[in-house]
Amino acid sequence: MRTPVVAGNWKMHLTREEAAGLTRDIKEKVGGEENVKVILCPPFTALDGIVGECRGSNIQVGAQNMHWEDEGAFTGEISPLMLKDIGCKYVILGHSERRHVFGETDEDVNKKLLSAVRHNIRPILCVGETLEQREEGVTDTTCREQLEKGLEGLSQENAENIIIAYEPVWAIGTGKSASAKDAEHVNNYIRIILSGIFSKAAELIPILYGGSVKPDNIDELMAQPNIDGVLVGGASLNGDSFTEIIRKSALKTS
Repeated sequence: MRTPVVAGNWKMHLTREEAAGLTRDIKEKVGGEENVKVILCPPFTALDGIVGECRGSNIQVGAQNMHWEDEGAFTGEISPLMLKDIGCKYVILGHSERRHVFGETDEDVNKKLLSAVRHNIRPILCVGETLEQREEGVTDTTCREQLEKGLEGLSQENAENIIIAYEPVWAIGTGKSASAKDAEHVNNYIRIILSGIFSKAAELIPILYGGSVKPDNIDELMAQPNIDGVLVGGASLNGDSFTEIIRKSALKTS
């Protein structure tokens, strides 16, 4: 059985002091939880401090983005070597806000993913459709294209080191969530695509759901066979809400 994964994407929120306080709260409540992988993804300014706060617990730290080059004249960017130096184990790539607000392409995401894997940073690859694409009935096609292009060139050997997150764009930060049935449909379709690319290794790849995940919908989401965890936005900024999501997700292995 795949171990459930709960990742908190703090986006552009929290000062270093606020991030440290939230981390201590989460660590105190679920830092010893062994039945779920917990990943905190704070802003770049807080990364170093949060890595320190998480020492002695089962909580891992990830970044929200990175460049594909190791170094160079890329003003305002962060390299995989910098993340590795801090102690980051994970990185979110291809989030819809990176794609739709900052114009990242599937090719950009692919270069970042291959770079992350090369540096032993585990990528969380996000895919998902816009409301317009959903209404046009091309959700599956959209996710397939993003997956195939994002994973191009990834070896079978490294396939089990990735995480996929299905995040419908229309459900991110809107308060709307895909129904558990709809999320399971897409996650199952993603599993089928991964099986075609990576064969047996596809069964080892966690597939998460993200999009207005809250304590009151986590039980139904985690009850689905192909939802292996969640990528949480707003609810991850509240210690009580986030730890409740973590505890309920851990029940999937019991």
